[in-house]
Amino acid sequence: MALDLAAAAGRDGDVPVGAVVVSPSGEVIGRGRNLREVQGDPTAHAEVVALREAAQALGEWRLEDCTLVVTLEPCPMCAGALMLARISRLVLGAWDPKLGATGSVWDIVRDRRATHRVEVVGGVRSSECSQVLLEFFEGHRSGGAGGAPVEQGERA
Repeated sequence: MALDLAAAAGRDGDVPVGAVVVSPSGEVIGRGRNLREVQGDPTAHAEVVALREAAQALGEWRLEDCTLVVTLEPCPMCAGALMLARISRLVLGAWDPKLGATGSVWDIVRDRRATHRVEVVGGVRSSECSQVLLEFFEGHRSGGAGGAPVEQGERA
């Protein structure tokens, strides 16, 4: 589902990232894709959009025991948002060696000083998630993706 949402974001000219929030019972309660270009909103990242929808579905901002599934490792803003929402588990596809904030460049969600920590499961369907991003950037940037996402085995 997150990969389908990512593809939709790419068709709209935004970086193809998709996210879903899954309740403790396994129900999808939030869906999101990058909408920065569509909405002209710098905070309309897939994760934030999905977290907002999930909070609305539950009628509260605390998303305790929920899982956020996302195709690309969250940036610092999104890592902070998922911590503030009290997400328990993050499942991510491709690692982001430029802006990743859940284990690659930074590890905000597991910082020992934080009041809430998030379990991170990385590299799930990483090849597929990376491919969607690589194809998007090949069509939008001369010279390729530059800081393209990487699979877990390639992570430093």
